[in-house]
Amino acid sequence: MLTLHAAEASPETAVLVDGARLAAVGPYEELAAAHQDARLRLWPGILTPGLLNPYGPELLEGTYHPDPREADTYGTEPIVGERAREIFRTDPVRLGASARRGVQRLLAHGTVAIGGELRGRAAQDAVRRAGLAVGQRPPNLPGPPSLTPAPLVLLPALAAGGPARFAVFDVRDRADLVRRGPATCVATVLGGRLVYRAR
Repeated sequence: MLTLHAAEASPETAVLVDGARLAAVGPYEELAAAHQDARLRLWPGILTPGLLNPYGPELLEGTYHPDPREADTYGTEPIVGERAREIFRTDPVRLGASARRGVQRLLAHGTVAIGGELRGRAAQDAVRRAGLAVGQRPPNLPGPPSLTPAPLVLLPALAAGGPARFAVFDVRDRADLVRRGPATCVATVLGGRLVYRAR
């Protein structure tokens, strides 16, 4: 079934999704008129190609993402450095669960691709299952590893025939996205599937 995604602040960039591919990209009114049978998803903000986070290995293999049930012991924020390494040394099985939670955090920040070489099977599997693309790191990394790296790395423009991979942010425009950051994400789509939706 065809699905038409459009965002209120970027009606000129609506996308028609057919399975895992983009069937069409264009103004919302034109696509809606031409595909009246498509399921419609209207979002606040802007629809974008999504973000590349260049810190895949650091965030998925070098960071421990605590389970909410561990909040009393580890808190709720990602743990890095020697403390994360000690957690993984003590219980290597935690790496897989942590990587899956890390991927969910990336998706909640509009990340559709990561950069860097993942070495461990657990992180590779988590990325593959989610459908995240893996790309090259930019030549100049934007500071310390973060779920919200600055500057943001937006992927190239969406095109018909390309993968149905994009994110929607509840902002007025791209400049507002840069100011407010990717925590404004309301939806992330990978392979045509809605893999994250803000509550």
